[in-house]
Amino acid sequence: MFLFYFSIILTVVANTVYHIVQKLTPGNANPALALTATYLTAALGSMGLLAVYRPEGGLAHSLRQLNWTSFALGIAIIGLELGFLLAYRAGWNISLAGIVSNTTVGLLLLPVGLLLFKEKVSPVNAIGILLCIGGLVMVNRK
Repeated sequence: MFLFYFSIILTVVANTVYHIVQKLTPGNANPALALTATYLTAALGSMGLLAVYRPEGGLAHSLRQLNWTSFALGIAIIGLELGFLLAYRAGWNISLAGIVSNTTVGLLLLPVGLLLFKEKVSPVNAIGILLCIGGLVMVNRK
């Protein structure tokens, strides 16, 4: 039960810090260089996590267990990072960019969950989905 709550709290805290730091990144900083510094820091931090999450069977064995998903996730993360960096530079408010992005992502993942992962949507979930769509319309209205 601890991991259930800790994992989502970590996600919320990290995502909040992420958006604040993205918004505070200097507008004159080269986006590619800013991402490079970010990923060097992330790479060093990830390597440090290997002390906590030790690879079973050794590093070489664990590396052979990786597939295309780790590399595709890296590409997706670059798009995510660059997208938010550019969105904030283009004038998106920190209070709305995350809401618009995450709500839209949730709506796009709905058919993925239903079709690919055989997830179910309850009537209460359906009402929440409609409220999300209504909320998107409202926050994007001028």
